[in-house]
Amino acid sequence: MRAHLGDHLVIESPATGATRRDGEIVGLHHEDGTPPYDVHWSDTHEVTLVFPGPDAHVKHLGHEPETDAGAGAPSPAGAPDPGDIGRRVATERQRRGLSREETARRARMAPDYLAYLEEHPGDPSLATLIRLAAALGTSVQALRGSGIDLPPGQGMALLHPELRDLGPEECRTLLSTHGVGRVAVTTPEGPAVIPVNYEVVDDAIAFRTAPDSVPAAAVGSEIAFEVDHVDEAMSQGWSVLAVGPAQVVTEPDEVRQLAEHAPTTPWAGGVREMWVSIRPTHLTGRRITPAEQ
Repeated sequence: MRAHLGDHLVIESPATGATRRDGEIVGLHHEDGTPPYDVHWSDTHEVTLVFPGPDAHVKHLGHEPETDAGAGAPSPAGAPDPGDIGRRVATERQRRGLSREETARRARMAPDYLAYLEEHPGDPSLATLIRLAAALGTSVQALRGSGIDLPPGQGMALLHPELRDLGPEECRTLLSTHGVGRVAVTTPEGPAVIPVNYEVVDDAIAFRTAPDSVPAAAVGSEIAFEVDHVDEAMSQGWSVLAVGPAQVVTEPDEVRQLAEHAPTTPWAGGVREMWVSIRPTHLTGRRITPAEQ
């Protein structure tokens, strides 16, 4: 009986009338796929070393069938894509600057199991998600993506919030090197706010667009550019506002450098080769934290 990290182990003994138990394999202590296993039982929320008997079977989750040509080898297209939960775990861990080892220690699980969750499709138990959410300072719902179609900020406000101003250096740190922000422009139809993915180069904010798009209306005027983040689990958040003139980047070397070093292609898709640069003349920000901090 071959098993992998993340598989579900089911033990039931109809002959003896033993109660069925379902668990999640979180550790392997062998090389050939034979017992024992470290199993996280769904009914006890504990990790137990077990030696499965003849009434046990493994539910393989997210693994391709093995062949004689190469058991466990990746598909010709490359390594398997991580599942939605794994991507969210990895993204939240990296956003908070945590290593896998530190995250696994906080969540009381093996680093190899965390690596498996981040790199393979899987179905972790609710208890595993609760521990991961606590380790990452987020919620189970966020890791599952259940609020993806809801606007941020629907959680409870802090009992004693404190709104404090941020200095220029902290604002630049929060802007980071790239991300998604919103540009406010004035169009013939009236004001508009458009999300764009941007990068920061030499204190200037640059984003790609098309000449006939709404964000292109920013060129030649002073505009506002805003980036924020809301931490639903902690009822905290911050926002940074940059105000300054917007200009088209026309120097060929600058355009080539921006295109070559852009962290991602435009999220909106399509051909967007016009680069707009905003050099802030005013950079302000605010952060909401508990008053005692």
